[in-house]
Amino acid sequence: MSGRTVLSRLAPPAFAGYRRQWLRADILAGITLAAIAIPECMGYSSIAQVPVVAGLYTIILPAVVFAFVGSSRLLVVGADSATAALLASGIAGIGVVGLVPNSTAWLQWACLIAIVTGGLLAIARLLRLGFLGDFLSTAVLIGFLAGTGITVMTGQIPGMLGFEAYGDRIWQRWWNIVRHLGDINWGAAAFAGVTLALLIGGVRFVPRFPVAVVVVICSIVAVAVFGWSEHIPVIGTVHAGLPSFGWPDGMELGDVVTATTVALGCALVVLTQSAATARSFAQRHGQNADINRDILGLSGANLIAGFSGTFVVNGSPTKTQLLDEQHGRTQVANLTMAAITLAVVVFFDGALADLPHAVLSAIVFLIALRLIDVHRFRRVWHVRRIEFGIAILTAVIVIVFGVQVGIVAAMAVSLLELVRRQYSPQRFVIGVGARGSRRYETAEPGRQSLPGLIVFRYDADLFYANAGRFADDVMELVKGAPEPVRWLVLDTTVMTDVDYSASTVLEDLIRYIHSAGAHFVLAGVDPELQETLRAEGILAVLNPDHVFSTVGAALRAYVAKFPDAAPPDGVLPHLDSDHPEEPA
Repeated sequence: MSGRTVLSRLAPPAFAGYRRQWLRADILAGITLAAIAIPECMGYSSIAQVPVVAGLYTIILPAVVFAFVGSSRLLVVGADSATAALLASGIAGIGVVGLVPNSTAWLQWACLIAIVTGGLLAIARLLRLGFLGDFLSTAVLIGFLAGTGITVMTGQIPGMLGFEAYGDRIWQRWWNIVRHLGDINWGAAAFAGVTLALLIGGVRFVPRFPVAVVVVICSIVAVAVFGWSEHIPVIGTVHAGLPSFGWPDGMELGDVVTATTVALGCALVVLTQSAATARSFAQRHGQNADINRDILGLSGANLIAGFSGTFVVNGSPTKTQLLDEQHGRTQVANLTMAAITLAVVVFFDGALADLPHAVLSAIVFLIALRLIDVHRFRRVWHVRRIEFGIAILTAVIVIVFGVQVGIVAAMAVSLLELVRRQYSPQRFVIGVGARGSRRYETAEPGRQSLPGLIVFRYDADLFYANAGRFADDVMELVKGAPEPVRWLVLDTTVMTDVDYSASTVLEDLIRYIHSAGAHFVLAGVDPELQETLRAEGILAVLNPDHVFSTVGAALRAYVAKFPDAAPPDGVLPHLDSDHPEEPA
């Protein structure tokens, strides 16, 4: 084995097949990414209610660890609005006496939760739970992000107006905001207004220009030059420098149990959001997504985050989108971002002291606003109303009960929707159109495929919950047929499994069909389903000649046995081919 082959096998997956001509694009993309990520992550630290420098630390060592351990070429790992909001609400709810936001103790709890989150993700990797990322439907994810956005925006309004207003529930926060309207710091409000105007204008007219960085720098310079730090709230002294390593101060092993209650929600959000983001961008570029390897990278990133004095990190959809737009190819861009951020915290930490809170709040406000995807809400409304309702329900749950409850509810709603679809799937009687074309007609009494023949298609697996409805549908079709039914053909093309409970119902149904003087026929049975039906004894109650590999084969056998049922034009349907379909 050559040395080059050995090195290629040892290389991290995200750098596999790296080409020298990608380097320039990766570095330029990394510089642009750092220009946006630095102010964003400072804002996320305010959402998590930890020191500003902790937000910057999330895009240094955690980003480096994921780059070398994870699989995704583009996924940007760092602070994220959803996990930051979940973390803040979770720490507030653990019930520790005297624990207040932005304190040292609060940060230590945030670090411990990051460590526990990393451990839970490691367990998820061992159990290969990457598939859980598939259990957040698009509608649920839209609603979850919108609810998170509204919650975060509400939390930034006091900072933009220059006063503090607390509350565990969103209505309490709004009430406190209304009560403090007389305490508005107009200087802070002016900074927030200018920041919003410049950022919105930048997105509109110069989308690739790092407006956020320019606004941050200019606001720091303005406060320092004119001495406005005494008149408006500013960040204050930032004790930055290199991250320190170690177990969070004051945390004991017994605190791990308490931290787990928050870390479970964080791990679930990290797993699902990162998996969805990594898979989406991999598919855009024709790549395979190794979600379980990415979970390992996220585990390492969160462990190093907790041990280096910062909070939970996540795969960021917005920053990953930015990296893709800047033509970044690999994690080299993220390593560039980490290097630039390290230089900022080591050499320019003193300059951050004069940064107005209002500027950070305005930046985060717009970030949160982008989470409310009105276009996708509108599209879901036009395409599928029930999923629009699910999206709205998820958003309301997040807003009313918090992000932690929201993500669990989102998973539950997604699973319930999956069960609902399996419980009440599409059901058709396959009709015969002109020139042997297929025609799918809604299954209802009075339908038949040919005289004496009903070809029934059921677009779901059979299991204990839907087997009863399935049997009722078939019996209604048989009883309501315009002519006595000779054959009832079950099209199993999309049916992959029949559980034990459903098999007993299916056996009773077959016996009923036979007692009515008709034959129960199976068509489109794949080898795996056939073996399942054989083990459950279903094939034993059928005529061996009444199991066909395709619906077309079953139909031709029926017409051969009953020539009087042939179509008037004599053209047999090609139901086992790609023959054009006719609408019902």
